[in-house]
Amino acid sequence: MTGPADDRLLARNDLAWAISVGGIGVVLFAALLLFTWTFAATLFLIFAGVLLGVALTAMANMLGRVVKLPHSLRLTVVGLALAGLLSGILFLGGATIAQQTKVLSDTIKSQLVDVKAFLERNGVDTSFFDFGSLNAAASDAPATPPTHNLPSASTIASSGGAIFSQSLKLILGTLSAVGNFFIVLFLGLAFAVQPSVYRNGLLFMAPAKHRARATVIIDRIGWTLERWLIAQIITMVAVFLVTWIGLAIIGIPSSFILGIQAGLLAFIPTVGAILGGLIVVLASLASGWVAALSAFILFLGVHALESYVLTPIIQRQALDIPPATLFAFQILLGVVFGIWGLALALPLMAIAKVMIDHFKAEDVRPETTLMA
Repeated sequence: MTGPADDRLLARNDLAWAISVGGIGVVLFAALLLFTWTFAATLFLIFAGVLLGVALTAMANMLGRVVKLPHSLRLTVVGLALAGLLSGILFLGGATIAQQTKVLSDTIKSQLVDVKAFLERNGVDTSFFDFGSLNAAASDAPATPPTHNLPSASTIASSGGAIFSQSLKLILGTLSAVGNFFIVLFLGLAFAVQPSVYRNGLLFMAPAKHRARATVIIDRIGWTLERWLIAQIITMVAVFLVTWIGLAIIGIPSSFILGIQAGLLAFIPTVGAILGGLIVVLASLASGWVAALSAFILFLGVHALESYVLTPIIQRQALDIPPATLFAFQILLGVVFGIWGLALALPLMAIAKVMIDHFKAEDVRPETTLMA
């Protein structure tokens, strides 16, 4: 028999063990948060690659319902079809896209300057707006007639240094964007070629006694993301076509590139639609108030089509997240992590919702069993 002293010693040992385990857990959780915060951009890049892999796998699975082919062949067909579609768009409309992009950029800059002047005329302080150098060419015009004196060596050197610095920033920015694109593309293809390998790897990392639960959660997350991505692709294509055709009928210049940006921004719920509509209306102001009003009505129609027709019909079985909750989460991740957080807020929230729903169901099931 053990005496009271032995019981007290055992209790103290259990308490010390619990405190040690809790302390280690807190330290590991803090280290995980610090790691996530430090390498957030890299983690978002990897997650984007995972989403691309899930989308390719979903399209290959859809093709498998039509033709009975191995997964590798179906994925090859999907990849070739997407590559051919992108090449055709660039080959047939590359010049149009480049021209309309330049026209759209100049139009938006001009309209921003006009909006700034309109606000200032009506007594609105615009000093807190960062319009950059949109009207720098007009405001920096020389007050005295230009002279024909040759610039000094120091002026040439400083100008050359500024040009070199800006060129270097442009080159590095372009390389970074292209590099990120190919990283996402490579990761997506790698995940799509052998999805079962990565699924089994995740399951192997889970403890053996929790492996069955982990299997259910991972499969549910994959199913949810697949359905959401397919629905999102359909929605983006529909928004692009309706916006492009509608703006072309109204007579808005750069209608094709405006349709492309509206379709791409449709990937970001709520915030993307607002940004896309703002760009469309701002670009339409150059064609007059009637055209701008028509473009605004078109934007409302496209937004209604997306929010009240396409999303409820296509995504009703994929996601069910309240709009206010989603918008708040988007704003939070957008402020903390920038464009990556804003663009990937919905799939991240979908994963969190799947896990929360699963554990809530696990908690409710034992209570139901006891009541029965």
